[in-house]
Amino acid sequence: MSTTGTLLYLLLWAVLLVGALSIVVSTLRTGAPPMPSSPRVRRALLAMLPDPLQGTVLDLGAGWGDVAFLLADHRPQARVVAYELSWLPYAFSRLRQRLFPRANLTLHRADFFRASFRDATCVVCYLSPGIMARLEPRFAAELPEGAHILSHTFGLRGWTPVRSVRLDDLYRTPVYLYVVPPREEAR
Repeated sequence: MSTTGTLLYLLLWAVLLVGALSIVVSTLRTGAPPMPSSPRVRRALLAMLPDPLQGTVLDLGAGWGDVAFLLADHRPQARVVAYELSWLPYAFSRLRQRLFPRANLTLHRADFFRASFRDATCVVCYLSPGIMARLEPRFAAELPEGAHILSHTFGLRGWTPVRSVRLDDLYRTPVYLYVVPPREEAR
């Protein structure tokens, strides 16, 4: 192998190592790895969305962007706002958006705990039980009445889903749909 070839090979390995380490550090920091949703889960999420879906859809912990891009494609009348903190999946999503732009999709490399949920008509998430527990009071306080919450795998404790499905896959993956009730109603 030539010197140039060896340097390119070492550079590629260095980039892969830095990328992997960044995912590990981000996972330790946030408590949730950037895991892609399977095609079956994506289809189930899409089937549970209200149609027409107007307003703002938040994808919390968007990872590699698979759900965010699907939402943008299948609900063009909605504004999709995706949050991801890990830089490598975020960079992948940004590159994808640059190459194949969706006018209704906005990507943020930011902590969604610092974002406002007040204007969201729908929230989509695939997060850990601990993060879901931290989000529950924010959902109850900030999301407008009637807003939809779609959660892949992990539910909201104390909330009753208006619909749930258990997929016929290896993990029997649950997908939950919640609707924010009127403020005076108990969950």
